[in-house]
Amino acid sequence: MKPTPGRRPHLASLLADFQRHGDQTAVVYHQDLRHYSASYRDLAETAGRFAAELKRRNIVKGDRVLIWGDNGVPWMAAFFGCLLRGVLAVPIDVTGSTEFARRVSSEVGAKLCAGSGEQLSQLNSELPRIDFNQFDECLPKDPESLPVEGLTETDPFQIVFTSGTTGDPKGIVHTHRNVLASLGPIEREIKKYLKYERLFHPLRFLHTLPLSHVFGQFMGIWIPALLAAEVHFESRLVAAGLVRDIHDSRISVLAAVPRVLDILRSHIVAKFPDVEARIKAAEGSTPWKRWWLFRDVHRHFGFKFWSFVCGGATLPADLEHFWGSLGFAVIQGYGMTETAGLVSLNHPFRQARGSIGKVLPGREVRLREDGEILVRGETVSNAVWEGGVIRQRESDWLETGDLASVDEAGNLRYRGRKKEVIVTAAGLNIYPEDLEAALLKQPRVKACAIVETEGRTGPEPLAVLVLRGVGDPASIVQSANRELADYQQIRRWQLWPEPDLPRTSTGKVVRREVARLLAPSARDGAPATTSGNTLAAILHRITGKDITASGDETLLSEDLHLDSLGKVELLSGIETQFGLQIDNANWQQVQTLGELRLLLQHTAIETQGPQTAPVQVAPSRDEHIYPLWPWSRPQRLIRGVFVELVMRPLVWLLAAPRVESLLEREPKERVLLVCNHVTAYDVPLILYALPSPMRRNIAVAMGGELLRDMRAGRGQGHWFINLVAPAGYWLATALFNAFPLPQKSGFRESFAHAGRAMDEGFHVLVFPEGRRTPDGELHSFQTGAGLLWKELHTAALPVYLAGAGQLKVQGTGWFRSGKIVIRIGKLEKLDAVMDPVEASRKLEEAVAKMAETPFRGDL
Repeated sequence: MKPTPGRRPHLASLLADFQRHGDQTAVVYHQDLRHYSASYRDLAETAGRFAAELKRRNIVKGDRVLIWGDNGVPWMAAFFGCLLRGVLAVPIDVTGSTEFARRVSSEVGAKLCAGSGEQLSQLNSELPRIDFNQFDECLPKDPESLPVEGLTETDPFQIVFTSGTTGDPKGIVHTHRNVLASLGPIEREIKKYLKYERLFHPLRFLHTLPLSHVFGQFMGIWIPALLAAEVHFESRLVAAGLVRDIHDSRISVLAAVPRVLDILRSHIVAKFPDVEARIKAAEGSTPWKRWWLFRDVHRHFGFKFWSFVCGGATLPADLEHFWGSLGFAVIQGYGMTETAGLVSLNHPFRQARGSIGKVLPGREVRLREDGEILVRGETVSNAVWEGGVIRQRESDWLETGDLASVDEAGNLRYRGRKKEVIVTAAGLNIYPEDLEAALLKQPRVKACAIVETEGRTGPEPLAVLVLRGVGDPASIVQSANRELADYQQIRRWQLWPEPDLPRTSTGKVVRREVARLLAPSARDGAPATTSGNTLAAILHRITGKDITASGDETLLSEDLHLDSLGKVELLSGIETQFGLQIDNANWQQVQTLGELRLLLQHTAIETQGPQTAPVQVAPSRDEHIYPLWPWSRPQRLIRGVFVELVMRPLVWLLAAPRVESLLEREPKERVLLVCNHVTAYDVPLILYALPSPMRRNIAVAMGGELLRDMRAGRGQGHWFINLVAPAGYWLATALFNAFPLPQKSGFRESFAHAGRAMDEGFHVLVFPEGRRTPDGELHSFQTGAGLLWKELHTAALPVYLAGAGQLKVQGTGWFRSGKIVIRIGKLEKLDAVMDPVEASRKLEEAVAKMAETPFRGDL
């Protein structure tokens, strides 16, 4: 079939654009502690290699391949590799359940699954799989760069499963034409502004959406490619981290769901306590004047940042007004999985606040008498995957189940889901979105949901509230009722017991889940209780224990067996899920489930506002500091000169160590070095033995408490040593690139610093025993070593200091003794499915083997 005139022949044609974009950065993505990037040429090559792998496995046009993993280059390469071969991609939400993924795999008869190791390990063992982390090793070196013969715009390219929690899952089948029909008008509109884009190139998108969803694909795959833009993926929805990424990476556009905009609003209100008063004072100002009035907010984000693109859920009017008043463009549209993209769009330079924009070219929209949106056009998918085959829909018109109205300017205004409308005994329709909008205007309401409940005279609305800090729910509801009609009045409410309501991966509140979890026996106005909740799910994932019936007295350590590193993982999960930033000092005091729940209710971001604005204070002497100045070019040069011309000659002169190494040359990738800890001079000994330039590019994790006391000039055992200790701290930091690894608290900051050090080109050296050996023997490695190894996603290099322990125990002088031997082993590969305990054990065994004498070459 001939392609539609003026339109791309198929989506695989975008790979030719990738080649033209060349070495321009395409993707930057975060994986645990590390950041990775790839150019458009790299992305095209990896996609071609994945296509070659499909060809090698005899996976042909029309076959299905699951993609189940985190956003990033491997995800996109697998997706475009399928496009090249005409294979149907079946993306699974990374947060989806194992049971759902297995059912989808069985339903589509998948030939292969590409994904993250954690997800792949949960699938049926008979399904072939490729780990994203093993693409370099597993994929053929020679790419298949040309699309499969006969590929046309009418061919299907993916199946998106939008549900399936009950009954047999159904998938929406998208053709190339469905997406091209959406992309074409946007591409034509973009061309009008490309001459201005050159002034700001490259545009950078911060992308917080799953690529398994249509909106995520448009903002992460299709539109950036038209602009040769950079896409920065981020899954951790913590406000301070998002703002730091936007500022440091010079982001232009944030693609997000409304929940993310709400999290960021809380952050801004806490950071700038007078911002809401200033917004009121700036009403009616021109856009340029608003930008100037709020230039401090723009400075906080970085002056290149200008726009939010919002989708996946309804954007509350007050949230749109807040960001628009600060001088940012807020763009939203309307679409659904069945439409393969957008139906309407709020034009970035001709916005209609409170609407979901005008219908885009190529779509037909009409409203039924009840307001339901019907859509027809090339963008609409006319097929579903059901019962193992593709089945065509009978009608050209798609019944969306969404309700809307049209204003005088022709903009659609969303009213809600048809099935969630509450019909009162008087026959009047209550739209939950209208009531929620009134509630969300109240300053103390963080989140809310309106669900149907049975009143004395029939169905009526029940408000479920999540508050910011302390507030009177009755007065909040009363204030919201002033904006509502008599038949809409909210007469019943309950408080939700967690920091946020249940949400989908795109941030939508799941009203049916809220209604299901509400305790039927709870009295009006009482806090709701839930039979299962998000905190319980997080703890179950980490500990394997069900805490839904556990009391507040349950101990995190003794009863749930959470060690210090387990608490770090729990904290990370809570911050990501709830969008909170929890004070580390407060976190260290949490011992029981009750204290954890109380902390979540009273954490700083929950009680933001003028009266609780954070106080800016100087760093405490007890804080751990993670300096970046040792990474500067001048300091690297100074350190290199010191290592080569001062340290190494001194080690040779004083210790005369022997080096036994199985490492022939410096590894191509940055690695984690692990070594037994014997003396205060271990670091110079290890650097002496490493190849050049590896020894000049090491970041050393030292005891956090030791470094802190040195910096503060205390705890050294003698007043004179205390006096000179700060100088010792600065020398250790400057000449050995040392950073703190605390033993009691602050692991997150230390691990993050280690990841950033690797991103900057440094190998990282740690001593997993956590202290110097008192008896010269190798002691057990701490679990943190395994967790750090896993989150750095790199190989490990074991090092063993032999002889020094015996000299230490015997009290024998080591000056040119000839008994100190530095042994360097082979690189140890990380198994992605290992848990931290197993990873630590593997590291310990690798180092322990090198304690054998003689040092054998087959280690």
